[in-house]
Amino acid sequence: MVQGGPIVQIGVILLSILGLWIGARLLVDAVVRLARRFGLSDLTIGLTIVAMGTSTPELAVSVDAALKGAGDIAVANVLGSNIYNLAFILGVISLLKVIPIAESLVHRDGIALLAGTLVGGLAVFNLQVTRFEGVLLAGAFVAYTAYLLRANQSDSTAPAGQTLDETSITRPVTEQVAFRGRDVVLLISGLAIVLVSGDYMVVAASALARGAGISEWVIGGTIVAAGTSTPEFAVSLVAIQRGSLGVSVGNVVGSNIYNITGILGIAAVIQPLAVSGVALETLAWLAGISLLMVAALWTKRELSRIEGALFTTSEIGRWILGIFGLLG
Repeated sequence: MVQGGPIVQIGVILLSILGLWIGARLLVDAVVRLARRFGLSDLTIGLTIVAMGTSTPELAVSVDAALKGAGDIAVANVLGSNIYNLAFILGVISLLKVIPIAESLVHRDGIALLAGTLVGGLAVFNLQVTRFEGVLLAGAFVAYTAYLLRANQSDSTAPAGQTLDETSITRPVTEQVAFRGRDVVLLISGLAIVLVSGDYMVVAASALARGAGISEWVIGGTIVAAGTSTPEFAVSLVAIQRGSLGVSVGNVVGSNIYNITGILGIAAVIQPLAVSGVALETLAWLAGISLLMVAALWTKRELSRIEGALFTTSEIGRWILGIFGLLG
């Protein structure tokens, strides 16, 4: 619990951002080197290992909310994080650099993203997610991850030089690592720093929001969602600076699939979730953003700066509408 007034809470948020940045640098470097030793491409790394690691704050928040019977926070966190990931994180990243997209990310994982959003949306549509639906959602994520790892093994023999395919994004490791356990230590340390920093940021940001009299659903779908998504943001920024485009974009797409299937499913298995009717507004917004993002990536297999600016603006607009009570 963060004690103190607004100034202290703002200071905690700023320190948390610094911690997230440091942790993200350690995490990206370590996980990419480790996964490449096992023959995984950058895109597969981003879609699986990094995505699940950076989504741990969402998992912790949603499970904790489910146990406390706060279904609104549990579900709003998942839906809001997914909107924030697509509209704001990918939008801001594309403002910094036009992002070429691997063909498999558009065709395979774009469809998986839409399918996951559809399945998760159907589970939430009647304003409750049962344990049985939770099992189905979690099982869908396990099946998707198994398929990705199997597909990576098949693609590992693909010829180099295919311009936007994930095999051309992957760069072989050419340097020897003296301390073989170093990357494991860095991975654990980086993830720990990211998770602790993200937790402090969520607590401080939530306290600030409640002090301003904002509703619980809006807090869950905006402040908490952005706070738990900050690790994805930090990792994606660091990854794109390091030239790992597959990790940068795959982290966001993989996190969204994990959130709407794995995390929502796990939370519902632990405790069935009941949400208020305002969830349908956020669900509709998520469906629209997901469709527009996949369509934008499908057209030219890249996300331009103009498209990024539009997506970023849409998320800022959603926050403004939510704060003023015009949107759930």
